[in-house]
Amino acid sequence: MSANTPGHSRGLKKTHKATIAGVAALSAAALTLSLVQGNGGSTETEPQALSGTQQVAWSYNAASPQAKALAASVTEQQTTIGLKAKQEAAAKAKADAKAKADAQAAAKAKAAAKAKADAQAAANAKAAAKAKAAAKAKADAKKRAAEKAAASRSVARTPVFANNLDGWIREALFIMDKHNIPGTYNGLHKNIMRESSGNPRAINNWDINAINGVPSKGLLQVIYPTFKAYHIPGTKFDQYDPVANLVAAANYAADRYGSIDNVNSAY
Repeated sequence: MSANTPGHSRGLKKTHKATIAGVAALSAAALTLSLVQGNGGSTETEPQALSGTQQVAWSYNAASPQAKALAASVTEQQTTIGLKAKQEAAAKAKADAKAKADAQAAAKAKAAAKAKADAQAAANAKAAAKAKAAAKAKADAKKRAAEKAAASRSVARTPVFANNLDGWIREALFIMDKHNIPGTYNGLHKNIMRESSGNPRAINNWDINAINGVPSKGLLQVIYPTFKAYHIPGTKFDQYDPVANLVAAANYAADRYGSIDNVNSAY
């Protein structure tokens, strides 16, 4: 096969080609010689003419120094060629093994780098989630603290009212102020005196409302439908409760008359 035939690992080097050519020439020369038996001397054969060209054939004695040198030269060259081939094959195997080891090392390094990057990403995500949870917990705690403080301030700002007519009026005014319901102490007091004389359990059982089944009750004599419609959340849902009664009545008077202060008769 030629050096360019597919499947051949590589072509012969120039030095190999020259050496092989030399060996071939020597071998060809040796084959043109004829071995002779006898006393170890050499004789010349009769020259012959071949196709017009005269060639000389030499007799050959294997024991002669020339023959031994020729054989040694051929053997040495064959040995050199084999040795070089082995060395080159070993070098190629070594290079292939190194390339394979390098590829394996690169793959291992790449896998290790990916594992490290994945671990770092997971750690970062975990840290971010932890930080987010901590921030939320902190914000929630801050919000609860603010709400608690606000509730405490609200409690602290809420005065304690006496459980009597003066205290009921003052507490009603405190609640009315929070809900923007107009009215004054005097406006509430004068209507209380006219309607119930300050009795939170007062009830009217003889007027038209009583006849209709909805008697007026409490300090400002409020009927149930009016109390229900104008009741302020945060006060008791009870017509007889003095503060709830005053606030609901003041809310109704503000809606109908502008203020409880403008009411000077039955309303």
